[in-house]
Amino acid sequence: MAKFEMDTEFVRKLAQILHEADLGEIELADGDRRIRVARPAVAVAAAPVAAAAPAASSPAAPAAAAANDLGRHPGAVKSPMVGTAYLAPEPGKPNFVAVGDEVAKGQTLLIIEAMKTFNPIKAPKAGTVAQILIDNAQPVEFEQPLMIVE
Repeated sequence: MAKFEMDTEFVRKLAQILHEADLGEIELADGDRRIRVARPAVAVAAAPVAAAAPAASSPAAPAAAAANDLGRHPGAVKSPMVGTAYLAPEPGKPNFVAVGDEVAKGQTLLIIEAMKTFNPIKAPKAGTVAQILIDNAQPVEFEQPLMIVE
């Protein structure tokens, strides 16, 4: 097996393959080096999105459909990786942002822990935080909508 680099770009590529192939996880090993990228259970990731979305008119409408609609929103801030999202810089500290806060382009909105690395997720534009679609310490998927900045 060819050697692979353990950098965020490589993790993003694996996450994209995971998403495109609709796989639950990918694991690669090279000697004593291992990398595993896995999707969180759909019920865990989709539950907060369903609560933040308008109620579906049909009980058969899945929560994933609500997430897809929010993902198309022009102000959607999506996860660039699979990991665990944290709304605060550390336990006991205030959240980076709250609904209604004005944010500047490039301001940290939350962090995602992936492979023991904390990655800041920054505002793509200046605006107002309209919705926070996740809970603190929630597993998130690649391209999952995290917040709406209008």
